[in-house]
Amino acid sequence: MAGPLDVPPDALLVRFRWPGSDPSEADPSETLRALLAGDPVVRDLRVFRALETDEGHACVDIARDEAAGARLAAALRDALRNALPGAEVLRLAAMTRVAGASAGEAAPWHYVVETDVQPGCEEDFNAWYEQEHLPGLASVPGTVRAMRYRNVDGHPRYRACYDLVRAEILGSPPWLAVRATPWSGRVRPTFVNTRRTMFRRV
Repeated sequence: MAGPLDVPPDALLVRFRWPGSDPSEADPSETLRALLAGDPVVRDLRVFRALETDEGHACVDIARDEAAGARLAAALRDALRNALPGAEVLRLAAMTRVAGASAGEAAPWHYVVETDVQPGCEEDFNAWYEQEHLPGLASVPGTVRAMRYRNVDGHPRYRACYDLVRAEILGSPPWLAVRATPWSGRVRPTFVNTRRTMFRRV
């Protein structure tokens, strides 16, 4: 049974290109862990690699302290100029986190939907996500956790993340049923700049 968790931590999102097979290129996950080790603001670090592209994402859970988060984001941007050239560091304000039907199970898959929304449609968009869509997808068997963030530093502005037991959960009948509601049909056409990416945890 899906249900709310405690107030979630804010996060930093690090976007980067995953190196190829060149052994001289450092493992991004090890680089990030070394840079963040011992920082009192950091609560957790999860690193993901996109299934179909060379994109990497790192989600750094941090204490809900705006000044400390801004300080860490600036320090990380400086450190990554040489360590991971081209990496982007964005601050994410936590909105909602819901325990999934499969809470407690291992979640090697991480599905992300990033989007903006048309002007004048934001209130309905957020109500749909909070009241129907996020809890609905969290209740699907195989969903471990569902989360929403607001991108403080850029676009797309909204980010929804789903930790999954298997990648195939996205095509399961319960998942598709949540996506096919009348409210979903009204809200989805208002999405702008939408990106959907499946990642595997590293």
